[in-house]
Amino acid sequence: MAASLSNMQKEETSLRKRRFDSSKPEPEHDFTRKRTGGEREQPPEEKSEAEPLLLQPGTFWLTRIVLLRCIAFIYFVAFIVALNQNKQLIGERGLMPCKQYLREVKRYVGGKINMDALSYAPTVLWFLDWSDMDTNLDNIALIGLGLSTFVLLTGIANMIVMALLWILYHSLVNVGQLWYSFGWESQLLETGFLGIFLCPLWSLRQVPQHSPPSRITIWTFRWLIFRIMLGAGLIKIRGDRCWRDLTCMDYHYETQPVPNPMAYYMHRSPWWFHRFETLMNHFIELVVPFFLVLGRHMCMTHGVLQILFQVTLIVSGNLSFLNWLTIVPSIACFDDKSLGFLFSSAEGKAKQLVTKIQSQEASGQKLDPTLGMLIRRVVNVSMGLLIAYLSVPVVLNLLSSKQIMNTSFNPLRIVNTYGAFGSITKERTEVVFQGTSSPDHSDPTAVWEEYDFNCKPGSLNRRPCLISPYHYRLDWLMWFAAFQTYEQSEWVIQLAGRFLANDTVALSLIAHNPFEGREPPRWIRGEHFRYKFSDPGGSHAAQGKWWIRKRIGPYFPPLNLGGLRKYFESRNWPHPDIH
Repeated sequence: MAASLSNMQKEETSLRKRRFDSSKPEPEHDFTRKRTGGEREQPPEEKSEAEPLLLQPGTFWLTRIVLLRCIAFIYFVAFIVALNQNKQLIGERGLMPCKQYLREVKRYVGGKINMDALSYAPTVLWFLDWSDMDTNLDNIALIGLGLSTFVLLTGIANMIVMALLWILYHSLVNVGQLWYSFGWESQLLETGFLGIFLCPLWSLRQVPQHSPPSRITIWTFRWLIFRIMLGAGLIKIRGDRCWRDLTCMDYHYETQPVPNPMAYYMHRSPWWFHRFETLMNHFIELVVPFFLVLGRHMCMTHGVLQILFQVTLIVSGNLSFLNWLTIVPSIACFDDKSLGFLFSSAEGKAKQLVTKIQSQEASGQKLDPTLGMLIRRVVNVSMGLLIAYLSVPVVLNLLSSKQIMNTSFNPLRIVNTYGAFGSITKERTEVVFQGTSSPDHSDPTAVWEEYDFNCKPGSLNRRPCLISPYHYRLDWLMWFAAFQTYEQSEWVIQLAGRFLANDTVALSLIAHNPFEGREPPRWIRGEHFRYKFSDPGGSHAAQGKWWIRKRIGPYFPPLNLGGLRKYFESRNWPHPDIH
């Protein structure tokens, strides 16, 4: 009995000692005790704190960072274009001064700056001093550049920053007139509007734990890419016959607004490749958008295909920042798990913070909703309802056999219709400005010298430019002018008048002024040419020529400053020689 009691005390002492020493690592042989049957027990797996937690699907914290950076990049490019070109296009001495435009709007709505004026042309310029409009335009662009650079570099934004970017660019688009009449302007404004609701109201943190990305906002981005692609596909099927017989790509590379060097070579692809391209275009634009509602993996497949499609378009042409911008809503197809490879796993970085939040939520540790979180949910639901309401006419337009593209049904351009290349031009024509110092324009010995633009085809030996996502607005409009008449594009005559006066503001929009450092030309004329790519292996290419051209005839007759005076006065344009 005493021996038994003594043994029990020894075991109790041993157990107590083991408890006190439990913090110490046990020897390896302790984990290999014999089981009945002679098997050895395997050591349990130890969870190391250094082992990285894996990202889980279904959250969009990292998606938000990528989206914000991409939106900021597009804003950055757009404001760079504005800073470099606004003064020449819509400034005090621009081709279409925005001050004059605002005065006409003010007169149209009754002579007052009221809600009618703001509704017709929403812009902060109404509230600024018009005595130096160039400074106003520059300041808007510079502030936009500063804000977009901050978001681009940090991946951080709040609703205030994103709303300011949206308002600033809105202010330029709504006074930009013809120069800002392209579909990508409305697309950037819609994308930027959705970007406002990605963010917390005040916080400037990459991962603000109390402001998770709203699924409603993620789905509005997906709704945007769905409408963009389906609209583009339907306008093609309903438009030019070449989209239905699969021949449009036979012409597209050569006749697109601003070709690049790759277009020169892709134009010479075999006929079967052009048919394949057209067929794939229809698949991407008409079928793939429906992948969005077929589950996570199909949604990601949609995102990959759309991004690859846009990259192909970027490589093969200079379509401004349109294709770069169209990539943005496709990013909403990817959740945190699929985008994790873009982020560092270092301690304290966004990826590591997101894995902690996911781990806490998986273990049931959810944050108590604050007043700010509840308000944000209400705001997101309200935004979703607004998008749904404004989408009604857009959906009706998509379903209509008389579909129109690149149109807004509301002054703020929150939800718009989209589409591109519903018809394809089969021949490329160009307007070439020529000047002469000869006093008699009809003198057969007169020497006519050509003006070269920055990017549009002109000199036969100049290689097609590569500028995307940057954009030369004048060059783009010259493409439209070439298959219209100068009566339909009167601004062409104003540009000719500026060239006659050697106006430095207008001349800064082009690459080469043949009369630089000399007396201005006495006469300017516009010649109409048909342009074609040279054959890469042909004799013209061997001479260094990228283009072959043939004269069609005059685009506008020879003009001089004296003869333009009444023409300018009748349109309230300042005569060029007053400068």
